[in-house]
Amino acid sequence: MAVSKIISNITQYISEAAMRIFGPNDDAYPNTGVQPFTGEPHKKDKDDNW
Repeated sequence: MAVSKIISNITQYISEAAMRIFGPNDDAYPNTGVQPFTGEPHKKDKDDNW
């Protein structure tokens, strides 16, 4: 009886992990789309020359 319970617990543990790995994503990231560039363009004459 105890061996059967241990094997059952191990099988359940492994199958739950496999379902989590190969199942659909449950990420709740917001839909952001393309973000516009809001920075300054690189200016070659402002480079730091070491």
